[in-house]
Amino acid sequence: MRDYIDVTGKNEDEAISKALAQLGLDRDDVSVEVLERAKSGFLGLGACPAKVRVYYGPEEEKPAPDPVPEPVQKEAPRPAAPEKREPRRERAAWEKKERPEKKERPETQEPAAPPRWEEPAFQPAPLGEETDDEKAAAIKSFLSGLLEHMGVCAGIKVYQPEKGRYKVILEGQGLGSLIGRRGETLDAVQQLTSYAVNRGGGPRVRIHLDAENYRAKREQSLQHLARKVAGKVVRYRRSVTLEPMNAYERHVIHTALQDFEGVTTYSTGTDPNRRVVVAFDRGERR
Repeated sequence: MRDYIDVTGKNEDEAISKALAQLGLDRDDVSVEVLERAKSGFLGLGACPAKVRVYYGPEEEKPAPDPVPEPVQKEAPRPAAPEKREPRRERAAWEKKERPEKKERPETQEPAAPPRWEEPAFQPAPLGEETDDEKAAAIKSFLSGLLEHMGVCAGIKVYQPEKGRYKVILEGQGLGSLIGRRGETLDAVQQLTSYAVNRGGGPRVRIHLDAENYRAKREQSLQHLARKVAGKVVRYRRSVTLEPMNAYERHVIHTALQDFEGVTTYSTGTDPNRRVVVAFDRGERR
């Protein structure tokens, strides 16, 4: 039986990531069994962590059955033929002849393994100085009240990387319930904030909400996954269908592989189960 460890996390992805970091293995080196799924509750209230069991190590191979010996037929003894003796001179001449040397077969070289894609360490992009205009104040006011009702303590920082777009960063401990499974709770809070800030009139602004750099880390992880899967598609010439993703995550996959030679990408299915297919592009082969 393979070795395994049980790990809990705010969601299944985080629990698997913790297990992989603890074991020092890649996702393809293990198999995962979900013991308990995460429950985010209503806007993060009443959330329960996810629990997974991660199997690792070589799989046991069943020993092959011992071959059944075939019955040996005994042959009748044959009369021994009279031994022919060679003349001493001819036998001596034959012994002096050199036997031809055996030619060694050239060793076959195994094809080189495809290069492994190493995921670089995460480094948050610089955002500059915080902004404190009217829209930023409205964002902080709404989020402060909402987080208080949710029982979440987090610092709120608002940046304006470009005109009409605000980047909101939530900082604190234990914000997993605010992020939710695959960022679902974070998306809901972002939509509520956008509606509350833009309903008061004035020019409409776009609000991008992130907590613990979840979205940036998720985007980097998706790019790494896309390149890794594309390498396997080119090597084995078989299409691979990824797990269901939202529109933004599918866009990250398409963008990451738009210049990758030998593959093409497209989406299939309907939301919320719409998936990206990484297909082998035969037109790229010469």
